[in-house]
Amino acid sequence: MSEADVSDQVALTIPQMGVVEEVVVIEWLVEEGSTVSEGQEVVVIETEKAEVALEAPSAGTIRIVVEPSDYEVPVGTTLAYINP
Repeated sequence: MSEADVSDQVALTIPQMGVVEEVVVIEWLVEEGSTVSEGQEVVVIETEKAEVALEAPSAGTIRIVVEPSDYEVPVGTTLAYINP
């Protein structure tokens, strides 16, 4: 995917949470292509200490980039794009 493909979309990224460097994507609470509202919980990630639900940073249609897995992904990773 090129930068032009996502330039008008909002990225849902893993935020910095203290000293955490990596998380595991546990479960998507919405399906790809779903319409989401700003602030709606859309994905559950797991740190060493807790499971955390991430919220959509804007309203729109979600396109998932990272699927749930048992692999750790670094903080800052884009999990999905939202097309406003």
